Amino acid sequence: MLPADAPSQRVLRQFRIVFNAVKTHFRQLEHESGLGGAQVWALSVIDSQPGIGATSLGRAMDIHQSTASNLVRGLVERGYVTAAREGVDRRNVALRILPAGQEVLRRAPGPAAGVLPDALATLDEATLLRLEKDLATLIARLDADEEAGKIPLSHS
Repeated sequence: MLPADAPSQRVLRQFRIVFNAVKTHFRQLEHESGLGGAQVWALSVIDSQPGIGATSLGRAMDIHQSTASNLVRGLVERGYVTAAREGVDRRNVALRILPAGQEVLRRAPGPAAGVLPDALATLDEATLLRLEKDLATLIARLDADEEAGKIPLSHS
């Protein structure tokens, strides 16, 4: 067993703090809005980009297109979003938020994208590059599936 002040123990505690902050935010978000974190984030993107399609939504959220389509399906079924074929190319579906979806966003505590993406966006580039490099080393040691990076934390 390592001493409590060993670097690996301190870093483990830091990861726990980060993960628990994320979990706490998602629990509060779900409690106050009635939706999961990824659904609220999707609603906020659709609200800010009326007419966006599921593929572009997936890119905006940096998630698999199939995950975005599943999120959209749930939001449409609950009456928060409309999906209609618009424009010349009738193959593309345009998403628009409905009043019920706007009400969910009003109730939801921010940030809609989650506390981790919001905090990361405030870091300077040098810090982000260090984190990226160091986390890549950790991911390699874990032999983790990098495709998991396209699954929102609120789905974990």
